[in-house]
Amino acid sequence: MILRGYFFSNTLEMETGISVLIPNRPSGGGPRKVAYLLHGLCGRNGDWLDYTMLPVYAERFDTTFIMPDAARSFYSDMVFGQRYFDYIARELPAVARSAFNVSSRRKDTLILGASMGGYGALKCALAFPERYGSCAAFSAPCLFLREGLEAQRAFGKTQDYENRWGRQLLNDFESIFGPELSWRPEDDILELARRAGGLEAKPRLYLACGTEDGMLGDNRRFASEMKGVALDFTYQEWAGVHDWSFFNSALEKSLDFLLDRA
Repeated sequence: MILRGYFFSNTLEMETGISVLIPNRPSGGGPRKVAYLLHGLCGRNGDWLDYTMLPVYAERFDTTFIMPDAARSFYSDMVFGQRYFDYIARELPAVARSAFNVSSRRKDTLILGASMGGYGALKCALAFPERYGSCAAFSAPCLFLREGLEAQRAFGKTQDYENRWGRQLLNDFESIFGPELSWRPEDDILELARRAGGLEAKPRLYLACGTEDGMLGDNRRFASEMKGVALDFTYQEWAGVHDWSFFNSALEKSLDFLLDRA
């Protein structure tokens, strides 16, 4: 069953879009596993339904998929904008449990995303490792956020830098992090991973990137950095670019890997 609609978020203080995919098979009366599936920078809540084989995967893995909207927020509590991180990480799970009969158990809870959504998934899972048993991120950006913010502070007003990244994305980052582009440890994936590595409850992480993707260098570097972090971490790459063909195959591989081991 596919549900697409809106509800009023108390965190955002506005209506926000959401898509939900519930397997057609009977659940046996108990709550189902749940996967929060996050969209990319230019996307919306319906993208995973429209561009991947998600309905097939929902049936195969008997999992309910919750797909929220987060605009261009990078799943952050913005300095000038909405508190999307609080919405996704705190309010949405409570709404899902009350409305869709999904499990509250950590081992039954996943969070996944592609591109900007990959960054958001990692951020949620590592900020609240006691809530998420597994996390998958595909072609994730901002894995070295401090360096990115420093570069924009230094070169963000130059034409070459604007031509490379686009004025809209630079404006997005100023809206999220403020005009000073202040680094915060709670937004930094590597910092969060190092903190989570010292905790008892640790999410399993799966990252993937295409070998022709512009994010490949940062993903390889991040995988190397993670060798020194005490987390169950897996990184894979194969031929592909930053598109839905790769994200679809990465979604299937990640579910096979994470749910078979759950």
